[in-house]
Amino acid sequence: MTIFRLKQLASTSVQAAAGAVRWNYDRAELIADGIVHGIGVFGGLIAATVLIVLTAIYATPLELGVVSIYVAGLLAMLVLSAIYNLWPVSPVKWVLRRFDHSSIYGLIAATYTPFIAQMKDSISAVALLIGVWCVAAIGILLKLLFPGRFDRVAVALYLLMGWSGFAVYDAGMTSLPTLTVWFIVAGGLLYSFGVIFHAWHRLRFQNAIWHCFVLLGAACHYTAVMDLVLA
Repeated sequence: MTIFRLKQLASTSVQAAAGAVRWNYDRAELIADGIVHGIGVFGGLIAATVLIVLTAIYATPLELGVVSIYVAGLLAMLVLSAIYNLWPVSPVKWVLRRFDHSSIYGLIAATYTPFIAQMKDSISAVALLIGVWCVAAIGILLKLLFPGRFDRVAVALYLLMGWSGFAVYDAGMTSLPTLTVWFIVAGGLLYSFGVIFHAWHRLRFQNAIWHCFVLLGAACHYTAVMDLVLA
């Protein structure tokens, strides 16, 4: 069993902080998580290519631009997650952790972008888009500058960001196709339910299970974007 403790480093100091990060997964768990990530990256690359090609054919240049932002956010999350989780235990892994967790903020904001662009209420759309990306930027800075210090707060912020769009449901979400909305909701529920396994550290294979929920949630949101493009 691989057990590793790496002292957290304060962003403005070389002294170790009080806490520690612990990776504790046996070989079978690491192999399972590697398979999940391999499927995610391979499938993500194919899905992203298909989406970009179809958007270029059936949508406007503006829609191609916003979909490209979504694709960039999706691939960044999948690739950084794979690199971080599969990287051998070392000080480099701690650095990769910052970028992996930061990419989640980027994915949430990037996923919102094509849907917000379709909202009929331009004022609400602009306000929501600016708000989502501002929160994402703040979250990314916290992850990069203060790694490991606000992990529980970060999970709550991920969830709040993810469901914030329904605060303007009447103003904008109703303008989206019904099937698109259902896939958005399904993805959000899968991500949210998966957090249970993310926090269930004593459960064997919890990391692989959590990442399965991530892939399922991402697949639902990808389908929602695809439905929006082809609608």
